[in-house]
Amino acid sequence: MTEPSAAERFARAKKRATLPELELFRSLQRFDLDDFQTASCESLEAGRSVLVAAPTGAGKTIVAEFAVFLAMRDPNAKIFYTAPIKALSNQKYREFVADYGPSEVGLLTGDVNINSQARIVVMTTEVLRNMIYAGSELMTDLAYVVMDEVHYLADRFRGAVWEEIIIHLPSEVRLVSLSATVSNAEEFGDWLQAVRGETDVIVSEVRPTPLYQHVLVGSRLHDLFRTKREQLTDQVNPDLVRAVQQYRGTGGYGRSRRGRDVPRHTPRLDRGPFVDMLDEYELLPAIFFIFSRAGCDAAVQQVVRTGVRLTSRQEQDEIRWIVEERTRNILEEDLAALGFWEWQDALERGVAAHHAGLLPAFKEIVEELFQRKLVKVVFATETLALGINMPARTVVLENLEKFNGVSRVPITPGEYTQLTGRAGRRGIDTEGHAIVQWREGVQPEGVASLASKRSYPLNSSFRPTYNMTVNLTDRFGRERTRALLESSFAQFQADRAVVDIARRVKQQREALAGYAEAMHCDRGDFLEYSKIRRQLSELEKQKILKDDPKANARREERSQELQALRSQMRKHGCHDCPEREDHARWAERYWKLMRDTDRLSNEISRRTGAVARTFDRLTDLLLELGYLKQGETEDELNTTAHGQRLKRIFGERDLLVAECIRRQVWLNLEPEMLAAMACALTYEPRREEENPPIGHLPKGAFRESLARTEELWERLDHLEHEHRVPRTNELATGLVPAMYRWACGFPLDRVLEKADLAAGDFVRWCKQAIDLLDQISQVETGKLSTAARKAGELIRRGIVAYSEANQ
Repeated sequence: MTEPSAAERFARAKKRATLPELELFRSLQRFDLDDFQTASCESLEAGRSVLVAAPTGAGKTIVAEFAVFLAMRDPNAKIFYTAPIKALSNQKYREFVADYGPSEVGLLTGDVNINSQARIVVMTTEVLRNMIYAGSELMTDLAYVVMDEVHYLADRFRGAVWEEIIIHLPSEVRLVSLSATVSNAEEFGDWLQAVRGETDVIVSEVRPTPLYQHVLVGSRLHDLFRTKREQLTDQVNPDLVRAVQQYRGTGGYGRSRRGRDVPRHTPRLDRGPFVDMLDEYELLPAIFFIFSRAGCDAAVQQVVRTGVRLTSRQEQDEIRWIVEERTRNILEEDLAALGFWEWQDALERGVAAHHAGLLPAFKEIVEELFQRKLVKVVFATETLALGINMPARTVVLENLEKFNGVSRVPITPGEYTQLTGRAGRRGIDTEGHAIVQWREGVQPEGVASLASKRSYPLNSSFRPTYNMTVNLTDRFGRERTRALLESSFAQFQADRAVVDIARRVKQQREALAGYAEAMHCDRGDFLEYSKIRRQLSELEKQKILKDDPKANARREERSQELQALRSQMRKHGCHDCPEREDHARWAERYWKLMRDTDRLSNEISRRTGAVARTFDRLTDLLLELGYLKQGETEDELNTTAHGQRLKRIFGERDLLVAECIRRQVWLNLEPEMLAAMACALTYEPRREEENPPIGHLPKGAFRESLARTEELWERLDHLEHEHRVPRTNELATGLVPAMYRWACGFPLDRVLEKADLAAGDFVRWCKQAIDLLDQISQVETGKLSTAARKAGELIRRGIVAYSEANQ
């Protein structure tokens, strides 16, 4: 290693003097910082906020860790670390406890409250949003907020929460936003600069470990890109093209003897031999992405049936010990209902599935075993591509299409980047590998296009809600709230689009002026003449139905109009112009462009102030229902007692819940029935899933309360239609029978059979119901509050209680 020159020694000494905290932090790291990490940390020490966009596994978290380091160097400063999912919050909490000790670190995830007064508090994003609205004292001395996985802002269900936080955080708080590589990071950074002040955008597209792309054709692995002089090019590998041509046509559909279309056998390597091949090539651990939960489970069974075993005796013992330790509090009968023994057998072989249908405890065990290198192959849905730290040496894509709820659609370049970004573990692997398994219809050029593009745009999903409206109005008044909402990323993007559209309108108006000049006629106004011709043409095309009782009268009226227009046209000065048809061609272009220009102008009107218009309409509806009342001035809106309650109700059906509490619709429900009602208000059914017949639902008071709740929903739906605001979804009772049984104490196997849901899905909906019941118990007093608290306790048992305790 060569000694640094005098100039290099001087530069380092100067940096230590100007950035002492960064130099101290750097000296404590096991690895030297990359350029983008250094640039991000320099911005933070200089007192600016940062947006860091870099590939999965590139080391963005080091920037967040430096923000924690800076906060802890200041004896009075606090830092909040927000994550989109509880599992990620738990992971960061454990890491910070290991670094700073349990007394300095807290965890808030809605159902878990550990050391909330700590200087480092890890929390889910919704918890921070609720703290901001409540004006929580915990935010005193807050210096930094880290928003991990900030690209969740595009999530259509939860993304608005990220924008609410960014807009409403106190201006002195510095924001550390960590994002996957997005193609419009600069646009997002411009918005952050507008709403948060000084914000530096640091983008890195450099992967810490190089990613090599391959295609498996039959049983042979081919490089996707051509190698020239031992360097990869961006040209498709000709050997791959030849291999695909050789196999093309061996799959697809053929004709049976009865003349039916039948699938032909495609020479695809079965999963068992595929895993063996990866093991032989030292390409494990691997994640196989399969866009179906059932497909993930079936893949594990298929590999197990082939006798694959990827673990040593010692590793099997370690896996067994971890599994038994993590599941010892789950009842034996529940384990049986969950298929525990088959699942454990696959784990001991080094194979597992990972998807939202798994019990959360099982999913966390899979994550832990994979991180410990004990599980070598995971078959996962695409949700694994976000959030949890589970990098692999190899990522396999069995298909380049997925079902989007309506039809099968190709994955986008952005999705391909997210999925393959899991390959290559920093500090462990020198390279990562992405393998696409070829099937009929897959073109090598198409795969190369997916692998080459980096288009993953971040688009806002923000829209005002009833809860947001009363919270903001109560704090800021009507006009300031309108201004705040107009500063949302949604409006920022709409306004930027308006600038582009306005530019097109300007260009087209200039072209219209040119067309008008081209059809200038010395004998009169040709535009006026062409308008008569157009009216005449349109009237001639109109048809009058034979069975129309007023057909004769309409024909007579039409004939008179045609006669009048023809007379008007013949009398016009331009009618006898020798260049009339040349002028007419320019006129036709003029009217076509004018139609498009008018359409674009309407689009500008629609987009300008769209978020604030929605807020105004929501405000008017809430005034009508009595959740807000007009003050002495137009800007002054006061929150009524009903509005104060609505401020503390969060969810898709927030106003409906508030209305039902206000009208005492659920007052006579027993706790078991209230649990079932909470399920109907939180459950989101699968596409095409219909509500069960009323006879399948709990009897007595439940059906009566359900009918009254549905009446209130119909009234609300009518008002929303009148006020032109987003509509509240109607109740979904598909899971009600199963939830009622669970609250009544039925065993898990009978409840899951009734629910027709995977255990993980059932637990997730139970938690949603519990969250709503907790809100009801807090905003109400007396009988309903007691019933809600008791209902939550009835649901919180067995695997649900275990999942909450281990979140």
